[in-house]
Amino acid sequence: MTGNPYDIGLERTPANHQPLTPLGFLERAASVFPDHTAIVHGALRRNYRDFYARARQLASALAARGMRRGDTVSAMLANTPAMLECHYGVPMCGAVLHSINTRLDAAIIAFQLDHAMAKIVIVDREFAPLMNEALALAEVTPQVIQYDDPEYTGPGAIDGAEDYDALVASGDPEFAWLVPEDEWDAISINYTSGTTGDPKGVVSHHRGAYLLAQGNALTTSMAKHSVYLWTLPMFHCNGWCFPWTLSAIAGTHVCLRQVRSEPIWRALAEEGVTHLCGAPIVMSLIESAPAEEKRALDRRVQFFTAAAPPPESLLASMDAAGFDVTHLYGLTETYGPAVVNEWHGDWSDLSAGEQARLKARQGVRYLPLEQLDVLDPETMQPVPRDGETMGEVMFRGNVVMKGYFRNPEATQKALSGGWFHSGDLGVVHPDGYIQLKDRSKDVIISGGENISSIEVEEALYRHAAVAVAAVVAMPHEKWGETPCAFVELNAGQDIDETTLRMWCRDHLAPYKVPGRIVFDTIPRTSTGKIQKFALRERAATIAP
Repeated sequence: MTGNPYDIGLERTPANHQPLTPLGFLERAASVFPDHTAIVHGALRRNYRDFYARARQLASALAARGMRRGDTVSAMLANTPAMLECHYGVPMCGAVLHSINTRLDAAIIAFQLDHAMAKIVIVDREFAPLMNEALALAEVTPQVIQYDDPEYTGPGAIDGAEDYDALVASGDPEFAWLVPEDEWDAISINYTSGTTGDPKGVVSHHRGAYLLAQGNALTTSMAKHSVYLWTLPMFHCNGWCFPWTLSAIAGTHVCLRQVRSEPIWRALAEEGVTHLCGAPIVMSLIESAPAEEKRALDRRVQFFTAAAPPPESLLASMDAAGFDVTHLYGLTETYGPAVVNEWHGDWSDLSAGEQARLKARQGVRYLPLEQLDVLDPETMQPVPRDGETMGEVMFRGNVVMKGYFRNPEATQKALSGGWFHSGDLGVVHPDGYIQLKDRSKDVIISGGENISSIEVEEALYRHAAVAVAAVVAMPHEKWGETPCAFVELNAGQDIDETTLRMWCRDHLAPYKVPGRIVFDTIPRTSTGKIQKFALRERAATIAP
């Protein structure tokens, strides 16, 4: 006898094998908790029965307009009920959702529409002028659907566009939505920032979205019926898969059209918010709100942040205000966060400074991520677990993208050796927690020594006067390169370059101290990332 005896006569059938998809989370929530509030948006309260019906109506209407498996539906929407409906209704008809960053310029939007081969565009009325400009530049001529959010009262319209609510109303609330033929089918495409060259289209599949959506709930300890506030843009990595997570736990989405302190604090107090996500700048917005906007909270609120580690002072302020902050890390290519700084109970007994040091680490893999490591990119061997030896952070598992759409060369490079190459450099501490040290292109090589720009930035952030810091390489006649720091100060703070350099000297090895510190506004991309390539260009013109 050859082969595995447990395979003999035991076949995959519809009874014992179904493709994984997060779309079923909404069906279950609607059948088990039909009257539970699914969406809050201004005066709107929508339960799960109606949420599911509208998603099916949208899928039905899109199918009636010719959308089939593999077609692209683009959505340029704020954090609104329509965006949540798109995360279900678009893939329910077999199509692929392309969420457009609302902060991009028309040329980049036109590129994305063409590259994704968009057949339908759903656009918020606020962004109609920008979409009009993009469509004039694009080669594709998609059908245009306009969403008129009652929470938006400003100008904007696209001539000849079909009304979104009329589109939904035309659909069948009993539509037999399509389970994917294969869980490997694409569910969404999201484009990278594209700070150099054209942005790449990251293709995600149903299996990965299903797994990361559940992983979010487990990682964030989301109890049934948790309340999630949308301070994170849904266009960013599909809102880190939280549009699907909330249905899995029958939670409540509190939509937020604009990230402002007053509606955030109002939602925290009046809607019973338990969880929210965002960059450190969102924490600063919450913490620095006027006293009359802040509310006393009767519970601890879980805040999940990515990007640069929050300064110790900000962590302390958030803790005092009632927030538990957890650091996450991931990329568009990993469906959003796939690494979490899991907190140990005894760490809470450490000093504030030591806690901040531990919170600055990115952490360990999410449960649905099979492998996470820091490898030497040349040998593909793990680096020593000493917290010092740098390598490239790499991922392996079911929550890694299918690849880059219509870009086989970039896909092959990113997934070479059986790992996804993040391009981020990091170390592994003895306890197995990883910590980012730099992007590979941002390492500063001074006199043969590698300097982590992140390490220098962290030293600057520890000074109370510093609001934002970015460090890049600056040409140096003797050392080849030396750090150059660009700094934005907190309101009401004043400090000179010499004093801040002395601070750095007290916290860094001498060769890591910035040769120059420039106080100025720091340029950012449309997603809020610091444009280090622009700073490098500026640094090249500054005398050390």
